[in-house]
Amino acid sequence: MKEPNPGTEPIGQNLIKLISNLCFSVFVFSVLIFTAIAITYQPPDPWLESAPALTKLFTQNENATFKNDDSVLKTGEDLVPVVVAPAIAPSVADPITEVTIEKTEALINDSSAQSSCEDLEKVNCSDPRALIAIERFNLRVFKSIVFLEYQSPVNGSKPDECDVTWRFRNKKEKSWRKYRDFRRFRLGFGENCTYKVVHADGWHSGVNARRFRARAGNGTRGKLAPPARDEQINDTIPTLGSEASFRKGRYLYYSRGGDYCKGMNHYMWSFLCGLGEAMFLNRTFVMDFSVCLAATYNPSNKDEEGKDFRYYFDFEHLKEVASVVEEGEFLRDWKKWDRSHKRKVPLRKVVTHKVTPMQLKKDRSTIIWRQFDAPEPENYWYRVCEGQASKYIQRPWHALWKSKRLMNIVTEISGQMDWDFDAVHVVRGEKAQNKELWPHLDYDTSPDMLLQKLKGIIQPWRHLYVATNEPFYNYFDKLRSQYKVHLLDDYKALWGNTSEWYNETMQLNNNRPVEFDGYMRVAVDTEVLYRAKTKVETFYNLTKDCKDGVNTC
Repeated sequence: MKEPNPGTEPIGQNLIKLISNLCFSVFVFSVLIFTAIAITYQPPDPWLESAPALTKLFTQNENATFKNDDSVLKTGEDLVPVVVAPAIAPSVADPITEVTIEKTEALINDSSAQSSCEDLEKVNCSDPRALIAIERFNLRVFKSIVFLEYQSPVNGSKPDECDVTWRFRNKKEKSWRKYRDFRRFRLGFGENCTYKVVHADGWHSGVNARRFRARAGNGTRGKLAPPARDEQINDTIPTLGSEASFRKGRYLYYSRGGDYCKGMNHYMWSFLCGLGEAMFLNRTFVMDFSVCLAATYNPSNKDEEGKDFRYYFDFEHLKEVASVVEEGEFLRDWKKWDRSHKRKVPLRKVVTHKVTPMQLKKDRSTIIWRQFDAPEPENYWYRVCEGQASKYIQRPWHALWKSKRLMNIVTEISGQMDWDFDAVHVVRGEKAQNKELWPHLDYDTSPDMLLQKLKGIIQPWRHLYVATNEPFYNYFDKLRSQYKVHLLDDYKALWGNTSEWYNETMQLNNNRPVEFDGYMRVAVDTEVLYRAKTKVETFYNLTKDCKDGVNTC
């Protein structure tokens, strides 16, 4: 019998080895590809589209301006979850939940000074158990609200009423900003020596819980409501300090370019390019607070200069997360230094956007001055961030939030609807008139069609907020047969001449009234729309027309 050759192996074993080697090779090759992608990938800016897509959108239009849809206006707090460093973020109280209420209740029950059931013959607003009943009621009714802190309740207008104020934020708002509400509650008595809320009045009804100040003058005593002012807003302009501190600083200064008087989305795209370059270069960005509002936002259909950046954006947040200085303050200190010193401040002038941020990285000049004197579109700020620079400059969207003053109006409108409403976004205006690009939009957003389509989406007699650019107030009257309709113009008092917004913007404008302009209207409409429980969009729910015109879907 012939013995098997020890040098040969069965075919099955060879096949197994071959498959194993092949699989291992595929695995190693896949790891190498994944590693290469991870190293070279540059994430896009957190905007509605990728950076290359937006660059293409800019440059393919006339004069490379930003002509996208301005019917919804987003800023940093709408685009990505906001993560603020603990050293920057203000102190925020822990949310009040059922667990924290139970702990407070246990402490009250364990206290030696615990009240007896006999004490519940009449409502005592200072009794901690009254506040517990109100806290539980609010958690049950206002599920879209995060409650942060309460003040002790005070007596209402009747013996069984208590007024209480609290700080809160909306769960749909990604920022840490807090807002205030104060309401009136009618209390009764439940089982086991407890209070219960019998009835709650509406938004800002608990007027006795507002802070008061002493009446001044004539030796009289009394109380007046506090002046209309949000104490959490601190958007004062920071100063540079001494001459020595100015000289030690490093600044990036952009001269005004062709972006001035363009649409607000174009403005943000360019502004955040400059701010992003300043962060990349580790420099302080010199800000021009003067904003030119494009004609599309104004009833006069003309550009309006001299608008304050703080009307539209949250400067307090910006200066907390980025190093910025106001242009006028910067120029005064610069001139002051040059007048009082023989040696001028080291300056580098950059006359073209083709000088990249990477080339300026090692520049030691105190001031890098980018000048945008070329014809359009070469004089747009955002050109600095194109090409290779887009791999290094990330626009800091997290730094640009809507103004807290505008957000207070958003909160007031949402609060007056008790945070329980639906919304429809109706885009009309020039698009409805342009039958070539939007052939069906006018008909699809007509009152009869609106009512017909909304019936299948929103339950009857719900609060319905209509965010729209339709100028005629009564255009939506047919919807009132089925819904409690709310339009932005129903809340004119919130920016009228007795409002908090009116008083505060006047202070920013040298005691001159400020117009509640078209951009502000769209910004408020956008944020109220976001807070609705059901949102109906024009180009997704109401019409089959494409958002950007024919054949762009």
